Amino acid sequence: MRIGLDAKRAFLNNSGLGNYSRNLISALCSNFPESEFILYTVRTNPALFDPSFPNVRIRTPETLMQRKLHQAWRSYGIPKLMISDGIDIFHGLSHELPFRFPSGKVKSVVTIHDLIFLRLPEFYSAIDRAIYERKTRYACQKADRIIAISQQTADDIAEFFGTHRSKIDVISQGCHPEFYRTLSPEEKAALRAKYILPASYILYVGTIEARKNLLNLVRALHIGKIDLPLVVIGRKTAYASEVIQFLEKHKSVHVIFLDLIANTDLPGFYQLADIFVYPSIYEGFGIPILEALASRTPVVTSRGGCFSETGGPSTLYVDPMNALEIAGAINRVTRDPDLRKKMMEDGFQHASGFRQEEVAGRIMNIYRKVLQND
Repeated sequence: MRIGLDAKRAFLNNSGLGNYSRNLISALCSNFPESEFILYTVRTNPALFDPSFPNVRIRTPETLMQRKLHQAWRSYGIPKLMISDGIDIFHGLSHELPFRFPSGKVKSVVTIHDLIFLRLPEFYSAIDRAIYERKTRYACQKADRIIAISQQTADDIAEFFGTHRSKIDVISQGCHPEFYRTLSPEEKAALRAKYILPASYILYVGTIEARKNLLNLVRALHIGKIDLPLVVIGRKTAYASEVIQFLEKHKSVHVIFLDLIANTDLPGFYQLADIFVYPSIYEGFGIPILEALASRTPVVTSRGGCFSETGGPSTLYVDPMNALEIAGAINRVTRDPDLRKKMMEDGFQHASGFRQEEVAGRIMNIYRKVLQND
């Protein structure tokens, strides 16, 4: 089988969608060596992703004009290359398929991560909403199969686009193998020294934006008089100024901001943390929850939506808009060692069902299903 993959975000996106693409591409290539994978990207970035598998070929714009007009190349150049490359099936890994997709000649699958721009439009500009909706609606109409990474996302696709549910497969996002590996005491000590981490801390991982709701977590630490420091890993947006203003007013809350860390260091941050708190208002899946559980770290996250799909029965769920309830859940975990131990063990068991090789196997079955229905 010759499979084309939209690899732009694998090479160019350092966080969520990029991690999904990198993890899945690596798992597919290593677990299915009999298949050939063609990666289409506007440019490569070996420092972020270097898929050195024998069954991989990378396709980038060949001329200076194509490189300058890379958006046009993605929409019009890639479809032509699919045909000349003899692609059997093309997988858009993040919400989109190239426009002018050659449907009569190449089969297609698209992964839809979320429709937050439609569910919570107030968090997006009108221009961004229009662009995202156009691309995502086109992909859902054009694709032979749609992969939704949660039941919540599948429900949103059916509601907003009127897509028949028989066209949608729910295949959850997988977790990178490194999160399941327990670091040695020496590795943990080296990481703590590298980032000057406190002996105990609460961890938050995610972009610092309104939808992720970091401010309410900071309020919870203040209201609950919780003296554990909070380590925040994530890119700042304008919303971060609201968090910083609160911290300047309430000096008792200690927050350590780390904008950029090496992806290889992230599992250690989870393993060193006392608790992981993720008070997001809405997600398509919430991969940091799964990363924390795989790292045997207790999790407090939001009630409703997709969060219980990702967090499972061992996670504590709270109203993300209720700072007092968030504080109460944090205190429960940090003050009850028996509860903490049970959450760690049960959480790891739940996360074990999301190993990347299992996800890759389910997706390969989708490819076969689509081709058999030709």
